[in-house]
Amino acid sequence: MEDLGFSYRASREGEVRIRRGGRVVTTLRGRAAQEFLAEAGAVGVTPADVQALCARVTGNYRRGNERVARNHPRNRGG
Repeated sequence: MEDLGFSYRASREGEVRIRRGGRVVTTLRGRAAQEFLAEAGAVGVTPADVQALCARVTGNYRRGNERVARNHPRNRGG
């Protein structure tokens, strides 16, 4: 998997800010932040895995159904 341009930084207050292209796209707090950090810092996690995790958490990832949705009658413009 290629680099998707995500980065993250944990704050002292327990927040995790996820950035893409230098802009904050989401902020995780509380349990969500703890789970993210645990998953990102797990043994054997590659940088590509962290990129995929960031994409998943922000909702910025392909779901595999784009072609099916494009061919649906409601989306064909007719």
